[in-house]
Amino acid sequence: AQVITDERDHTKKIIFHANMLPASARAIALLDPELTLGLPKHVTAWVGIDALSHSMEAFSSPFYHPMAHGMALEGMRIVKDYLPRLMEDGADLEARSQLMVASTLGATAFQKGLGAMHSLTHAAGGLLNTQHGQTISVVMPYVLQHNRPAIADSFEALGRYLDLEDASVTGVTDWVLELRETCGIPNTLAEIGVDEAHVATLAPMAVEDPSSGSNPTPVTEQAATDLYLSAIRGKL
Repeated sequence: AQVITDERDHTKKIIFHANMLPASARAIALLDPELTLGLPKHVTAWVGIDALSHSMEAFSSPFYHPMAHGMALEGMRIVKDYLPRLMEDGADLEARSQLMVASTLGATAFQKGLGAMHSLTHAAGGLLNTQHGQTISVVMPYVLQHNRPAIADSFEALGRYLDLEDASVTGVTDWVLELRETCGIPNTLAEIGVDEAHVATLAPMAVEDPSSGSNPTPVTEQAATDLYLSAIRGKL
């Protein structure tokens, strides 16, 4: 899959087709952690949490795909275990290898669907050129709280799988906030250049983004507006 920015209307376009891969590579993912050793720490953090978001939104999607569901669970566990290690030691090849596995699991799992984390981020990135992984990292806890009524049961199971003390949406959100702090991620969209004046333009863009269709709660224009304002103001 590819995501490109259409500069004519400042939207992100998602392109996917099996023929984008050479026939010999359709069942193969080449993961070489040494190729990532030059990544700055902050970029490593952003792409690590982006990998988490793929699994988390696939897990939250209401559509039925038990294999993707299982891959998403394991992808999140790997991020939990290895991304903090990588923040301590960027030369940890085992941690880099595991994060690449988590990324592959998430990229496979999200055929089940993504959600508002991505639709909000695609709109902000298209209009304001915010960095994708960083923006996902900022909006993640706000989307979790917004989706709470629809994900409460599944996130109890997720919390148990991740061995969290509080196996609930609150417990998972608290873990995400702790991980964000470990990774040096800002708390609000305002800190990365998104302000309230942008919301009237961003909200309808997020609604139209293809990722909104698989969010566990409807992404209406009002819902997108509320989510942007919460993430700008830092109100969970």
